[in-house]
Amino acid sequence: MSAARSYPPIQAPGLTLDDRPPVPETVNETGLSGEFITDLIIKTMYVQGARTGQQLMDVVRLPYPFVDDRLLDLQQRRLAEVRGASGHSRAGYIFDLTGAGRERARDALTANQYVGPAPVPLVQYREWTLRQSISHARVTRDMVREGFRALVLEDAMLEMLGPAINSAKSLFLYGAPGNGKTFISETIAGLLGGALFIPYAIEVDGQILQLFDPVYHHPVPLETPALTGSTNPAEWLKPAEDFDRRFVRVARPVVMAGGELTLDQLDLQYDPFTKMYQAPFQLKSNGGVLILDDFGRQRVPPRDLLNRWIVPLEKRIDFLSLHTGGKFPVPFDTLLIFATNLAPTELVEEAFLRRIHYKIHVLGPDPEEYREIFRRCCQERGITYQESAVEYIYSRYYERLGIQPRACHPRDLLDHLLDISRFLEVEHRLTTELLDRACQSYFLDEMTVEQ
Repeated sequence: MSAARSYPPIQAPGLTLDDRPPVPETVNETGLSGEFITDLIIKTMYVQGARTGQQLMDVVRLPYPFVDDRLLDLQQRRLAEVRGASGHSRAGYIFDLTGAGRERARDALTANQYVGPAPVPLVQYREWTLRQSISHARVTRDMVREGFRALVLEDAMLEMLGPAINSAKSLFLYGAPGNGKTFISETIAGLLGGALFIPYAIEVDGQILQLFDPVYHHPVPLETPALTGSTNPAEWLKPAEDFDRRFVRVARPVVMAGGELTLDQLDLQYDPFTKMYQAPFQLKSNGGVLILDDFGRQRVPPRDLLNRWIVPLEKRIDFLSLHTGGKFPVPFDTLLIFATNLAPTELVEEAFLRRIHYKIHVLGPDPEEYREIFRRCCQERGITYQESAVEYIYSRYYERLGIQPRACHPRDLLDHLLDISRFLEVEHRLTTELLDRACQSYFLDEMTVEQ
């Protein structure tokens, strides 16, 4: 395979009008062989039936001249034939496989059953990932304050979060449950914003690795001022077809894995039936954020999980394995966020924690912060805020019973109060009766006041 087209270095964070995968001008520039493309077209016709030249181009996402050259070759080899026409050019001709073509397709399908956009060779994927590296993303103090305005956080917390986000490396959020660690993680991901190009699939030593996942990758149209910041349509991006259509532009990915995570999910997932690979979580999150929620609750010991991340965290490179035993390097270009309710020293040793660059303790709200959270939650629910209600909850439940206030309590208690008032068909008000019933149905039995 020929080397991929070289790209100029990125001069500034984000994409400019010209920062997009260029349309390959020759088959060599695709990094794929002519026979590889031929097999992909044959498999497409075998699986989908007779197709026009335009329809085949829309499936494999290659320039039409490349597709038409392969169709002409198939016709000359009597593997395909024209069955009709829906237009005046060859793009409108309807092509179908001959008997020999179907036999050839079955042989191609034994190698793998992939049908879709032509894959991008690994070398091109690496290069394009580095061009769009999350390390180019930047946030400022004002951006952080604006991004977290929906949360009640002290300034000291924001001052720590900003540099951690800009590091694009790793962040460890720890503290008691219910104080917003997961919400903070998701807000960080949204704060980074932006979009990037990823390939639908990657080719590695003749193997197909499917990268695009609609669960995590949300396509973003090119016809938008998002990349330029301009409101003048004339300054927006070039037409959608003016880039390598083997790539798709997606919002910066956010991938979350929780207690279900296992070590084998961090390597390629091989399907012996289709003979294709699914990308692991960290590869799908390249250019974005990977959140390991409830760290320490996985079925894998924390030490083993962190051992798996040592090389990627330090070298920004991960190694994946093919089912044949071969290994290959891929970029590890993600902001990795660990969120846990457990004490860090209970999870791993200091030597492991040292490899996680930023460690931030997410504390519960103080009385002033609690009142502000309670006030906001009342406003969102159309309930008239009363300072006396917060004082009542503090004195009767938190102080008397030793319950620690959590940032989630105002939201949850007010939701309970709404449920109860609807059931009783009474006005949504912060009465002591409704507050007591809400607290008694929310806190554990041994924590509630005896009546």
